[in-house]
Amino acid sequence: MKIIGSAIVALAMSAAVATAGGIDRTTFPYAVLFEKGRVLQLGFSSVRPSIGGTYSSTLTAFGGGQSQTGGMAENYSTLSFAYKADVNDRLSYAIFINSPYGADANYLQGFYTGLEAHWQSDQIAAILKYKVADRVSVYGGLRYVKSSANINIPAALFLTSPVPLGAYTASTNSDGQVGYVVGASYEVPDIALRIGLSYETEITHTFDTQERFATLNGGATIAGTTDIILPQTVTLDFQSGVAKDTLVFGSVRWSEWSQWHVRPSYYNAVINDEVTGFDDDVITYQLGVGRRLNENVSVFARIGYEKSNGGIASRLSPTDGLRSIGIGGSWTNDKVKITGGIEYVQLGDAVDGTDTRFTDNQAVGFGLSVLFSF
Repeated sequence: MKIIGSAIVALAMSAAVATAGGIDRTTFPYAVLFEKGRVLQLGFSSVRPSIGGTYSSTLTAFGGGQSQTGGMAENYSTLSFAYKADVNDRLSYAIFINSPYGADANYLQGFYTGLEAHWQSDQIAAILKYKVADRVSVYGGLRYVKSSANINIPAALFLTSPVPLGAYTASTNSDGQVGYVVGASYEVPDIALRIGLSYETEITHTFDTQERFATLNGGATIAGTTDIILPQTVTLDFQSGVAKDTLVFGSVRWSEWSQWHVRPSYYNAVINDEVTGFDDDVITYQLGVGRRLNENVSVFARIGYEKSNGGIASRLSPTDGLRSIGIGGSWTNDKVKITGGIEYVQLGDAVDGTDTRFTDNQAVGFGLSVLFSF
């Protein structure tokens, strides 16, 4: 019985990721571990979010009569790399490089003008996979994540302060930390069935931070430290052939984003609050189907969902839940597989602490992956 190869699953799940809960941008393409022989995978994705809101009447008056925030989320692109090879018939290894987390918020209109925040990260991971039995494998390894961040908060957002503070700025050094990955899988190759469970530990960055309020303490820059936790995750991936040349695939991913809070020491001492954070964990569901049309061409479609939790949203990530749909295709010629996809994401409505309402938001992502077999 002919069915699509597992490569399309790895590529479909990573080719067109437009956005996700927290500040996730890309995930490990674990299915590369199950490719035969040596493979090299290169990936590119580009995302265009459209996120904006409507100020309350009070904030509109303070903001010079402008009632809309304008688009506050910047476009972004990511690159990824994966290399997998066999040591023997049971042991193999893989190297992954990607940008797992990121944020680019920048308000250019109305009361929030000048509110800006950026998070950059890079990751390298080394994973070993061992075939315990014909159908059972275990895998694990280390991941190293390097991140940095900066933020600007305009003076207008501190109007209720009893003393003049002016604008607030903070920037961090680049901090790198190590975590680990463990997982196990069960396979039935005859029907392309594979179920995998992966766990990634949390990573705690301790940043050296430079903070400043423009009119407090003579505008002095204060050096301190800021601890920020990147969440632990558990991911269940699955795929199975359901008919000749037809494959169903999907995943369920839990991320502990409720542990992510940004509370720089100087800011906290003055304001007694965090700059931003998330109240809830995130569970992301994805389900797709792939179909091989001939020896060279396959197509796929998938849908995604994240629950809306309600509550007060962060101004730097003012959405709540999502629904997505993506389509794409894969072309294979000898030892090269090229996969492209596009995904549309409807982002859930949200309300922040000043009653600014973010509605009708969306994102569109495009992805391209090239897999070389040796």
